[in-house]
Amino acid sequence: MLGALFSILSAAAFALNNASVRRGVISGTPIQAMAISVPLGVVCFLPIAWIVGELGRLGQFPVEAASWMAGLGVLHFVIGRYFNFKANQVAGTNLTAPVIQLQAVVTMVLAVAILHEPCTLLQAFGGAVMVAGSLITQRQPAQTAAPQLPKAAKSDLPPFIPLYLAGYVFSIGAALAYGTSPIMARFALAHTGPSTGILGGLIAYVAATIIVGLIFLTSPSLRRNARGLRLGNARWFAFSGVLVAAAQGFFFCAVALAPVLFVMPLLQTSLAFRMLFSTWLSPHHEVYGPLVLAGVVISLSGALLVSMDSAAVVHTLAVPETLSRYLLWQV
Repeated sequence: MLGALFSILSAAAFALNNASVRRGVISGTPIQAMAISVPLGVVCFLPIAWIVGELGRLGQFPVEAASWMAGLGVLHFVIGRYFNFKANQVAGTNLTAPVIQLQAVVTMVLAVAILHEPCTLLQAFGGAVMVAGSLITQRQPAQTAAPQLPKAAKSDLPPFIPLYLAGYVFSIGAALAYGTSPIMARFALAHTGPSTGILGGLIAYVAATIIVGLIFLTSPSLRRNARGLRLGNARWFAFSGVLVAAAQGFFFCAVALAPVLFVMPLLQTSLAFRMLFSTWLSPHHEVYGPLVLAGVVISLSGALLVSMDSAAVVHTLAVPETLSRYLLWQV
């Protein structure tokens, strides 16, 4: 039960984080968002780790587990986050969210292949449904985007023209990175506890911050990009940095308590949260329409098929015995 609560809290925080980043990259850049949000994760995790007493246990944290978490930090917070931010910039949250949420399919495949966690045919079907939902959203015509901003706002917020192909490519990259990192977290944090997840998150953020710092030190063009940050965008990126740190903290606590195949699908509820928050924060810079809504609903339905106990689903729906045997078959 506690693992489910942490998963839902993480989903909501991730969704609001993405909506905040989307608001910032309308006139800012993903590089500027990275420069603020990644180091801010250390700032957020450090005092929490100290409050819960985990800093004093840093020397007891296994080297192998620390290595997994450091690798997770680079993959998730540097590579995956950049792809996510870039996808948000070029195509918006509504189009990219269902594609990025295919991370659950990536995680499911890796959990079965590497962690040998059970997976039924019904769960595999749920993964296929998620893929279908993500593809449906990409069929939404651009001309159904929300109306242009009033003239008074156009100088600050440029008109939105979604780039479908680029958004799709960057979203897939984010899904691959995000879908792989939970397996690394499970290797590092399995059978520990929520407080250990906080310490693991701190290690991941420190490693990511070091890599980001080295990249900026060796690239004058990236430093110029970061120096062009506007104050208004800085607020959005800082807000998103705090939110994503909270989301990651909830996530690490969840995977420390529950199997990956239980936690990851529950995170798919962020699809619904993202639609709500993106409508609230960036109503004029998202693609809307029946296909987007249908894709989100279908993807969420697939995620529920993956997350729920297959036997309970079959029993609740009163599926005939012959069909239920196929649905419960272990793939």
